[in-house]
Amino acid sequence: MGEEKRLKILLVRVSSLGDVLHNLPMVADILRRHPGATIDWVVEEGYQSLVRLHPQVRKIIPWALRRWRKSLGKLETRAEIKGFFRTLREEEYDYVFDTQGLLKTGIIMGAARVRRGGKKVGLANGSEGSGYEGISRFFHTDSIPLDPRTHAVARGRMVAGAALGYPINTAPDFGLPAPQGAQRPAFLPPDDYAVFFHGTARDAKKWPHADWIALGQALAPMPVLLPWGSQSELEDAQSLASALPNARVLPKLSMMDAVGVAQHARLAVGVDTGLTHIAAAFVRPTVEIYCDSPKWKTEGNWSDRIVNLGDMGMPPSAPEVIAAARRLLETS
Repeated sequence: MGEEKRLKILLVRVSSLGDVLHNLPMVADILRRHPGATIDWVVEEGYQSLVRLHPQVRKIIPWALRRWRKSLGKLETRAEIKGFFRTLREEEYDYVFDTQGLLKTGIIMGAARVRRGGKKVGLANGSEGSGYEGISRFFHTDSIPLDPRTHAVARGRMVAGAALGYPINTAPDFGLPAPQGAQRPAFLPPDDYAVFFHGTARDAKKWPHADWIALGQALAPMPVLLPWGSQSELEDAQSLASALPNARVLPKLSMMDAVGVAQHARLAVGVDTGLTHIAAAFVRPTVEIYCDSPKWKTEGNWSDRIVNLGDMGMPPSAPEVIAAARRLLETS
């Protein structure tokens, strides 16, 4: 047990919002088997506040490639990159896990230091439709093969389980704080509300405007909050609010304020996007809507408070979503 208490582990999952979220259950799995382990994490700087919500991640090492790309010629940027690798190499790890499988995450893994006999473990293959890059295997000591249709949450859990020798036979524990006792953002209404995560970067993943209106009308008089992240999403939110007297367009939110909206919602309904998955990870009553992405990949399948509707090329109807939302409000 003494050696287990000294186990040091580095997780490399830098982006995106939903994928970083789906990596969180690795922490609880590892600590269940190795209670004394210390766990550090390399993540894109914009998502470090999400990882910081997990109380058992010791150190977060921010990676700022999205920002560095814009100014690679500047001395300050090159100094910052050197500083990142210097911080990365301050520790020696027993295990480094790369669950993203890209060249950039492989380079991070390659630069990380391991103790004598330590291992660098990653994916032997990608999931269907993922951005996996086979060159990332060059940096592994161990490559774990997975079924190409492995769920996004199960992927990282199974990689760590295979390397550390434990089965994955429990529901995922995201380690996120319960809404009770967590600080409630001041801009939220004092009473129960629903939130519609209607925005997504790809038009094909959107749910029809008329269906959102039908849902909002069915939920009245419960307040409906409409967050947005781009000008086009703001215009969509304003259009929905103009047809729903119980709807309110939120101000532009920081990522953590948006997380707070999901954390405290009485009901969350959203398309396949990171904030919808965050509501499901908090185990808020959530309806996930799949219009043009595969449900098997990210569906919230760990609680009966999460309902997954639709699938690739088969968006659910408004009556289906309304029925699911009412059922969750009645039973949760």
